[in-house]
Amino acid sequence: MSLIDKNAALILIDLQKGWANEAHWGGNRNNPNAEAVALELLNTWRANNLPIFHVIHGSQDPNSELHPDKPGFEMLDDLKPQDSEPLLVKNVNSAFIGTDLQERLEKQNIKTLVIAGLTTNHCVSTTTRMAGNFGFEVFLIADATATFDRKGLNGEVFPAEMIHQTALASLNEEFATVMDKADLMEIL
Repeated sequence: MSLIDKNAALILIDLQKGWANEAHWGGNRNNPNAEAVALELLNTWRANNLPIFHVIHGSQDPNSELHPDKPGFEMLDDLKPQDSEPLLVKNVNSAFIGTDLQERLEKQNIKTLVIAGLTTNHCVSTTTRMAGNFGFEVFLIADATATFDRKGLNGEVFPAEMIHQTALASLNEEFATVMDKADLMEIL
């Protein structure tokens, strides 16, 4: 059975302008093409009339680039919702907490999710984990997500690509099936 037959929903997470300030987030972002791949997914979902949910982060920290009063809160222009595509605003790491995402999915009898967005080790990971725990069949698209360097407890810097890969490895076959967009298109 294909993802079209399953009425798989695309969940796009935190594709906002505030991520452009790399230094604010730790620098050295990996996968600079993540948004372009997410746009390809979005266009494919639109062309197949499949459900799409946009989720953005409304930080409660006034210094965050994703605070609603900052220009970085705004979604990237090419990835903004069209027509009846819902836009949900969260203020924690999970797209399920403080939103009606789960209720919307259940109301539409959606059981399969395809997740993409930013960042791999934060909101993408938390949403993917919760989706898996809620019983959804989840596909996480590795090349449609990215992250930044992280400072360790002792001040050491962990490279973004390492953070990205370990986050994906932690999710794969436990909470989701992790794959690239090309592999996803084969089962669409």
